[in-house]
Amino acid sequence: MEQLKLSGGLPVSELSRRLDASYMATKQYCEDLKKLGYLERTRVPRTEVGRPEIFYRLTAKSASIFPDAGVHFTLEILEGLKSLFGESAPERVLYQHFQQLHDQWKPRIAKANSLVEKATLLANLREKEGCFGRCKYDPENGFRIEEYHHPLQPIFDQYPSAVKMELRMLEQLLGTRVVRREIPGGRSGPARVDFEVATLGIR
Repeated sequence: MEQLKLSGGLPVSELSRRLDASYMATKQYCEDLKKLGYLERTRVPRTEVGRPEIFYRLTAKSASIFPDAGVHFTLEILEGLKSLFGESAPERVLYQHFQQLHDQWKPRIAKANSLVEKATLLANLREKEGCFGRCKYDPENGFRIEEYHHPLQPIFDQYPSAVKMELRMLEQLLGTRVVRREIPGGRSGPARVDFEVATLGIR
């Protein structure tokens, strides 16, 4: 399911290669998950001659597999804070949350010897908080963290200022500029958020 989350969907042949499993075993795993409602199956034409390939992708139900930080309860609490302490109360609480993360992570990231090592360690720490992503480097675009799931995304939708708070926290931890880009989903892959780390080839 993680491979399908990263790719947006895969044919059985490619999925079995990534999992280092047989074609039939991979297909059976996918069929089991389809019966549970986590995957949907389609057929896509082959690039070469042959019958269409069986293709699987995640359904909306699969979102429950990835952490959501008790988002509905959290939103209710933030809204309740408004009535108790004023309109700015949710933003103050969110600021405190990111400040606490910063203070918690800073000593661990400070031990890294390079910016790449810091960014990789930061990505690992974020994964423990429920984010799902990977680090990527290429000569043209430099180093970036690609995230395909964030447990606070519904909170970000309700409180956009929290996006800037998180970005500022990342920049403080890495000691460099970070550019956040939202990549829409489509035929080329799933939606994601890229954090591009400056001084490593960023444009």
